[in-house]
Amino acid sequence: MDEGKVLEILQKVGAFRSGHFVFVSGLHADTYVNKNAMYPYTHSMSELCKGVAEMFKGQQIEAVLGPATGGIILSQWVAYHLSELEGREVYSTYADKEESPPAGGFVIKRGYDELIKGKKVLVVEDLVTTGGSLKKVVEAARAVGAEVAAAVAVCNRGEVTKEMAGNPPVFTSLLTVHLDQWPVAECELCKQGIPVNTDVGHGKEFLAKTAAGT
Repeated sequence: MDEGKVLEILQKVGAFRSGHFVFVSGLHADTYVNKNAMYPYTHSMSELCKGVAEMFKGQQIEAVLGPATGGIILSQWVAYHLSELEGREVYSTYADKEESPPAGGFVIKRGYDELIKGKKVLVVEDLVTTGGSLKKVVEAARAVGAEVAAAVAVCNRGEVTKEMAGNPPVFTSLLTVHLDQWPVAECELCKQGIPVNTDVGHGKEFLAKTAAGT
């Protein structure tokens, strides 16, 4: 699947938007990828995940692993299409968010740890900005004895490299987005008086802090 088709799908479901947005980092940008907008559209999700599966056809992937929560859906669809393409069962599994300290990590449990132990695993993610979450899932898979064969994201919007993603043998994405983003003091959109979007991202919080003078 080429990047033009991927972008067309993301735009159709409202996941790829233009405007004036604020990220959790505080940086401002003129483009926003709302990963949550794509999940309600089962046909579009299936199409995107088939594109991922086609990338790894013939590479002997035995299980697909995604981070909770969105990655669960990705894992299911990618594993389904790989199973269909190869005529064999490819398992769909996921990593839970670690609740006990240190927070922010991932753990593989529910019996999935034993299921993927010793198997060739494809790690899937919807959106990567820094690669931090993907790296944690890759590390969690290795910790239970899985062989991480590759990692893939639907959209790479942070110029994330293989090393940033935990150094799997292969790291790729369906779509790479090069963002123009600025600290608030240097924001070109603010200087032009373009309103901050409050529907997605952290624009609402930014405007509230601005109004409070903080």
